Amino acid sequence: MSTLQAIDPTTGRVTSEVSTAGPAEVEATLARAKDAFAGWRDTPIEQRAEVLRAVAERLRDRRGDLAPLMTREMGKPITEARGEVEKAAWAAEHYAEHAAEYLADERLASDATESWVQYLPLGPVLGILPWNAPFWLALRFAAPALMAGNPCVMKHDPHVPDCATAIEEVFTAAGLPAGVFQALHLPNEEVEAVIRDPRIRAVSFTGSDRAGAKVAAVAASEIKPSVLELGGSDPFVVLADADLERAAEVAALSRIINAGQSCIAAKRIIVERSVHDRFVELLRPRLEALVVGDPADEATQVGPLAREDLREHLHDQVRRTVAEGATCVLGGELPAGEGWFYPVTLLTGVEPGMAACREETFGPVATVVAAEDAADALRLANDTPYGLGASVWTTTDRGVEMARQVEAGQVSVNGIVKTDPRLPSGGIKRSGYGRELGPHGIREFVNAQQVWVGPATG
Repeated sequence: MSTLQAIDPTTGRVTSEVSTAGPAEVEATLARAKDAFAGWRDTPIEQRAEVLRAVAERLRDRRGDLAPLMTREMGKPITEARGEVEKAAWAAEHYAEHAAEYLADERLASDATESWVQYLPLGPVLGILPWNAPFWLALRFAAPALMAGNPCVMKHDPHVPDCATAIEEVFTAAGLPAGVFQALHLPNEEVEAVIRDPRIRAVSFTGSDRAGAKVAAVAASEIKPSVLELGGSDPFVVLADADLERAAEVAALSRIINAGQSCIAAKRIIVERSVHDRFVELLRPRLEALVVGDPADEATQVGPLAREDLREHLHDQVRRTVAEGATCVLGGELPAGEGWFYPVTLLTGVEPGMAACREETFGPVATVVAAEDAADALRLANDTPYGLGASVWTTTDRGVEMARQVEAGQVSVNGIVKTDPRLPSGGIKRSGYGRELGPHGIREFVNAQQVWVGPATG
């Protein structure tokens, strides 16, 4: 039996070790999930909602000890970590409040005396989750799946084992029946057997497009539905008639949340050439003023990257982009000292073929690309294999019109791209398929069963 190590990215030191699940424990976990399905499926939705409300209450009650787990295991600034726990609680509350409405029978006219569609649970769902938002992504996966009547098995990222254990403890303390929500500590290379197990009926995956392609292939080979939320290279389009001050403020925020380690962060800032220089003048001081440091410090706005290899890859992307002709206006140098910190970096003169433009950058690196006009900006925005989120800064009417032409799963007009329990989110192209959150998310892992009741009327 191996162990999963939690390494503090602020110091590079191991802070805890958790034993991985051996074959007997995996078998017991899946058996419990299967056995729990019948009881949870038949639990009235009002009672499921009571449990989810209790989960939200316990998340808030324990915010003071849950948030530091993220800070220690993946470097999230403590103020952001507290906000994430609160957002996770919101997801639980939202589905407790709205699941009955989202899953209500849908009456459809036909030649039957009565006909309708009813939304029934599938069975145990496996959630394979990344490290960058441990609590939010767990609740984003689990809250709708549980309210739909499905037990959940959570295979969290190996680098956040204490977060995974704490999440399971929250659900257990909230009164969830045994086997309905379980954390399974496994290295990534052992998850395929769990996907293939017939007791798992569906898979939800959040992570890179490369890993997502492997998960999707395995799930498809077993004829199991999957939802994939993968990487992004989100465009942040600023046209000449935008509110440049506000756009620069939001661009800086969107680029550095979680030290830029977010799939929906602004990755490619595409600015109409006539306002390009002015926009850079507004953006640079906002980035320069950000406080990089110990994520446990209340004043810190940008913490370390989660792993050393992530920092090395990001720095390589910056160096290659500069070698290809871009200008490094700010940052771009590895700092001395312990921990996996990377400075807030601003690159200008970036062209579509350069590394920081064609690849997903996962860190505090803002990339500015000049566009000749609105049509060119739209072309550049869509010139990516990804299609997760996008934002457009212009007049409202023009932005709404452009949104229909943007190849992305969600578009914000004059606002930040974010996830919200009330609204569906997900991607197209190499950013994945399926939707999470909102009414669409809860219907991903259900049987949309058609019911026809005779006699025929026609």
